[in-house]
Amino acid sequence: MKHIKYIILSLLICSTLSCKKEFLTVQPQGELTESQLTTQDGVEGLLVGAYSLLNGNVNGTYGNYGAAPSQWLFGEVASDNAHKGSSVGDQPNMNAIEQHAPTSTNDNLSNIWNRCFEGIQRCNNTLKILANLQAGQGSVKFGDARAKEIQGEARLLRAHYYFFLVRVFKLVPYVTEATTGTFVPNDKDIYPNIVDDLTFAVANLSTSKPKNQKGRVDKYAAQAYLGKVYLYQKKYTEAYNLLNAVILAKPDLTTLPYSDNFDITKEDGPETIMVVEHSVGTDGTGGDNGNVGDILNFPYGNTPINCCGFFQPSIDLANAFKVDANGLPLLDGSYRTNPYKSDFGLTGAAKDNYVVDKTLPLDPRIESTIGRRGVPYRDWGIMAGDTWIRDVSNGGPFVAVKNTIEAAQIASGTAPGTTNVTGLNVNLIRLGDVYLMAAECAVENGDLSRALTLVNAVRQRAAKITPQQINGSPAAAYKVSPYPSFPNATYARNAVRFERRLELAMEGHRFFDLVRWGIVKQTLESYFSFEGGYFDYLKGINVETRDEYFPLPQDQIDRSKGTLKQSPGY
Repeated sequence: MKHIKYIILSLLICSTLSCKKEFLTVQPQGELTESQLTTQDGVEGLLVGAYSLLNGNVNGTYGNYGAAPSQWLFGEVASDNAHKGSSVGDQPNMNAIEQHAPTSTNDNLSNIWNRCFEGIQRCNNTLKILANLQAGQGSVKFGDARAKEIQGEARLLRAHYYFFLVRVFKLVPYVTEATTGTFVPNDKDIYPNIVDDLTFAVANLSTSKPKNQKGRVDKYAAQAYLGKVYLYQKKYTEAYNLLNAVILAKPDLTTLPYSDNFDITKEDGPETIMVVEHSVGTDGTGGDNGNVGDILNFPYGNTPINCCGFFQPSIDLANAFKVDANGLPLLDGSYRTNPYKSDFGLTGAAKDNYVVDKTLPLDPRIESTIGRRGVPYRDWGIMAGDTWIRDVSNGGPFVAVKNTIEAAQIASGTAPGTTNVTGLNVNLIRLGDVYLMAAECAVENGDLSRALTLVNAVRQRAAKITPQQINGSPAAAYKVSPYPSFPNATYARNAVRFERRLELAMEGHRFFDLVRWGIVKQTLESYFSFEGGYFDYLKGINVETRDEYFPLPQDQIDRSKGTLKQSPGY
């Protein structure tokens, strides 16, 4: 699946056409009929097409940033982790996402709506044509085992697309291969439908993948995804059982290097649970199968990849990586005291002569997450500060790291004719995420001992990160220690939540975590108060209940002639 190709459907036509009336009934060129697709190859091709929408891109249609599998815009920029970055006038509709003031005509909303429903339609087509084939409408049907497996794959993918939609919009119409009629109302909770699809996938997918098909979903992906959905429903026992099954089947997390998750040469490793495969250069698409969703999210200026300065970590996130003398996070919020902000706000000689503070106690995961002035950035050299940033006053002094690649990998890891479409995969679910979801379930079920073990495994792995060096000495006073205990559920809950922020920062989870924890208003208003001290456009933002979700695209409501209802409050 690393080299997924877009399916080009061409019509098989006769070599000659009659001038009789039958000429008028010939199928249009460029399309296959259902009967032509009702073959084993046709079904398998449709399934590959359903996978191809995971990267949020359709036939080279760049600009679908809202549909990026990394969910950098809705999952991170909408949270306290990141700024849109770049300049205020570039992609202005993204400013509204960051400031929680979008309208129903925001193009980013249409992006994710259209691309996810395109993926859903491809899943539905796969299931429909498969059913026709198995019912005897084609020549040779699948054996029962493969037929069930195809159903499992298609239904897991459909669940994924719906999950992305329901997290953003909440009120989403549910359409299956059996749906008839033009429009379906969005007046029901579709989480039970998502659970049904994932439950089927768990029951019918195997734990092994076909050779050279690493991007295929399997039983572990289904278990982890269903566990995640149960977690969103606060069904902690059901979620824990599934997540723990994945943990028990996988290698010990502490033995798996953290940085491998963001290394294009070490993709599809043992930590990968469900991944969006990207490829460039050798697949013949000119980059269409690459990570186009993150095309904007590279440093600016004189850098190996210099477009387009979007997706900059917040000052608040940088400070969250501070640790106390014992190497533990500052759960009480004191990480904002005497904040670290690199050279932001300095001028003159102070700016010119800035050097990084090597005595600052930090969690080493910061260097895999945030590029900061004076510290080596991958193999690009020392991060130079403002010259790597498009507009410091708009996005701040930091740049993202996890979505970039090594300079030495550009020749093989980027698309022909461009360096900012890479082949770096996007992990939708990885093992570190599963550990922390299971820890959350353990807390809510009263098993603080198990929660402690799982969180400390994540921290023990972090402690093994090789310290970043400047002239032969560590770039910070790195220290990560295990928690000695979780004295009560409140402390444990805060520790798990803070660990998710540190471990998964800039990976698309943060805003959705805040929503399901019910702490969006208090967290974001506190963040806007702090971060607004540096950026005027964030000052005084109030967060309302409606801001937990986003408005449905107005054009979809208009097309439905009122069948679709707008999200409450918009």
